Amino acid sequence: MELSIPSFPAARARRVYRAAVATWFFLPGLVFASWASRIPFVQQRMGFSETALGLVLLAIPLGQLPSLPFSGWLIAKQGSRRTLLLGVVGYCLALLGLGWAPTPALLVPCLVLFGFASNLMNIAVNTQAVGVESLYEGQHIMASFHGIWSTAGFVGAAIGTFMSGQGVVPVWHFLVIVGLIAIVGAFSQGKLLLRDTHTATDQPIFVRPDGPLLGLGLIAFCAMICEGAMFDWSGVYFKKVVQAPGAWVGAGYTAFMSTMALGRFGADWLTGRLGARRMIQLSGLLTAAGLLVAVGFPTLVTALVGFMMVGFGVSAVVPLVYSAAGKSKVMSPGMALASVSTIGFLGFLIGPPMIGLVAGATSLRVSYSLIAVMGLCVTWAATRAKQL
Repeated sequence: MELSIPSFPAARARRVYRAAVATWFFLPGLVFASWASRIPFVQQRMGFSETALGLVLLAIPLGQLPSLPFSGWLIAKQGSRRTLLLGVVGYCLALLGLGWAPTPALLVPCLVLFGFASNLMNIAVNTQAVGVESLYEGQHIMASFHGIWSTAGFVGAAIGTFMSGQGVVPVWHFLVIVGLIAIVGAFSQGKLLLRDTHTATDQPIFVRPDGPLLGLGLIAFCAMICEGAMFDWSGVYFKKVVQAPGAWVGAGYTAFMSTMALGRFGADWLTGRLGARRMIQLSGLLTAAGLLVAVGFPTLVTALVGFMMVGFGVSAVVPLVYSAAGKSKVMSPGMALASVSTIGFLGFLIGPPMIGLVAGATSLRVSYSLIAVMGLCVTWAATRAKQL
């Protein structure tokens, strides 16, 4: 199918679509960060231990996994715009449920819905982004969209910190967020792409990715192992290995997130000069180098520098992989993105527990050294990938 282009000039149409899709990257980032900022409150209210909280939070990936193939099928049938609108309704309802749920028995189903709707939005909005990028005739813009998502994370965390400081309970906090999303979403949804590129309506729910897509999935898998490790273990690494002062325990995570967001806004420009393959190759090397700096020199300053390098390293990989997957010649963008995302998501799930198991048998420094190998695997897989 062709893209639905309005009658106003093409350059203006591109800007309108790009702004609308950027807005819809911001909204789910705001929802996720709003929930994450209130997890300590929910833990205290429910009386969860750290172990119990970890088990309860597994409900999110349990909801995410089945939504990956379903999202691709639904986008192929109904289009990414309708899927995105359905996803945001589910995401907002789940967020309100998380703020209201008075018992674990009610909290867990809300977490499952939260995970399901988050991936529904993720695949749909990335499909929209692939369509908008195609309007720019070879120019790379995907990473900047992901930078918007990261920026929303900072905004959502700041709002959550303010609400917590003011003693606002999560349900009222989340009502404010949902109200904001309803207003912004209602204004911007009409400016989304009405049709997706190369969409086939007869796609089955489960599609085995071809060789090029498997190669992209492998890159995503290795990169998301690195991301998962940084998300879940940065604070522990700084506390136990770096032995940072109490106020600096979270500095490693902040450094990583800051450079990941910043790197995404510069990645499109750099990719235009280096090409996607070389950009991913360099990203993998930078990720590995940053982790090895943090492992080899575990002092506060050097570990911060290393974590910042990792943030820059991982920033462009997933956006570039999604961009390449969306150009698949054998699948619709939604199905291709869902296939690659499923493989990558497995890395996100495997990475954190793998670090824990290896650290239990050896040490956290050994675990992070193995994660550095995953960075080198990103470079190797990008060298062999056929669709970059």
